[in-house]
Amino acid sequence: MEENRQTVVIGGTEDRSGGTYQDQHPEYHAQAYQYNKQESIPPSAKRQAGFLKKICFMCILGLIFGVCSAVAFYAVYDVRNAFMHEQETQIVTQNSESTAAEAESDKPNMLQASNVTTTVVTDVTEVVEQVMPSIVSITNNYTYSTYYYDSQAQESGSGIIIGEDEQELLIATNYHVIENAEELTVTFSNNSEADAVVKGRDSSMDLAVIAVNIADLDDATLNAISVAKLGDSDSLKVGEPVIAIGNALGYGQSVTTGVISAMNREIDMNGMGGTFLQTDAAINPGNSGGALLNISGEVIGINSNKIGGSTVEGMGYAIPISAAEPIIEDLVQRETRVPLSEDEQGYLGISGATITPQERAYYGYPNGVYVANVYQNSAAAEAGIKQGDFITSVNGEEVFSMEELQQLLSTYEGGTTVEIGVSRVSANRYRELSVDVTLQYKSEISFH
Repeated sequence: MEENRQTVVIGGTEDRSGGTYQDQHPEYHAQAYQYNKQESIPPSAKRQAGFLKKICFMCILGLIFGVCSAVAFYAVYDVRNAFMHEQETQIVTQNSESTAAEAESDKPNMLQASNVTTTVVTDVTEVVEQVMPSIVSITNNYTYSTYYYDSQAQESGSGIIIGEDEQELLIATNYHVIENAEELTVTFSNNSEADAVVKGRDSSMDLAVIAVNIADLDDATLNAISVAKLGDSDSLKVGEPVIAIGNALGYGQSVTTGVISAMNREIDMNGMGGTFLQTDAAINPGNSGGALLNISGEVIGINSNKIGGSTVEGMGYAIPISAAEPIIEDLVQRETRVPLSEDEQGYLGISGATITPQERAYYGYPNGVYVANVYQNSAAAEAGIKQGDFITSVNGEEVFSMEELQQLLSTYEGGTTVEIGVSRVSANRYRELSVDVTLQYKSEISFH
């Protein structure tokens, strides 16, 4: 019996019961079917399905990343805005506290900036509105003389109201604005006009003070004008903002702005020498005598077109107010002298000539008026004035031209005794002396 028994081995499993393993386990067929079904899917389809899954996965990741980025961006933006708002609030608070402290100390200094921010001033309307009533236009009518003929001429300039009392309104300007003036007219900020006379002059510093009679001004003009506030030019710094106001080209008041380009600029030009403020604010003909202001509205310089002229663009000059103020104070103290009629005026009895700065430098002449001729029996002859002398002053007031000497003498009546400064050559050098001269009336002089 044992010899006829058959052993069947399938799939490595031995069944000694006479049946197969597959027959005894039906689930095997289902598993085999499933296995065969999966193996029946083509490889290309499987790869395509895997690729689509990856795309979907990446899209989901991208969407999640975009949402997270947007949330992070808006969070940072809100934090930044909150920080900037806090910083601006601090700046405004600091500037307000600084402004309040300056107002309380009554020492305005608009140039001081906080550690947080620096302010560049571009709007000067308030300063101009404040200062404009103290700036005037000046028209100088004079006689222009040549070797062949005399003609009437006119020059325009500017001035600064520096004081007033019960009798006079005092105005500072450049000497060259009123030089040789026969008639001066001042135009105020309300366009009203008044005549003016020269109170004092200093041609070496190109400064002069003219006076307007208060009685010649109506109430509207007196209410419209103001006295300028003088500042301190010694405390200026290069780069500090400045404002120039003046009667540019004779068209009326105009405003230019700039900065202090240089301090203590040494210049010797047009017979003038000294140290000046340099600015890039435009200073044109007619601006001479006008104000150079700091941003507090204080006069820190008196503009002079004569110094720079139009030789170089962007380089204007002004006389520092700290240097000009002592001279102006001296000129203000002088007696205001009004020209008299020709019949009332006093005369020296000479003919003279104006010596140019170039001639003085070349020949070594002193400042003053050259005496070309002394008329016989004249006041000058009786006082000992000689041909070849230079008349340098009248009662201590310097003269530099024949026109200036005539204008000054025209304020003295005939019969008045004045002190005449004379420079006379002796032993090849000029020596200074003074003589007392009793002026004559024109009718008493024999002009031959």
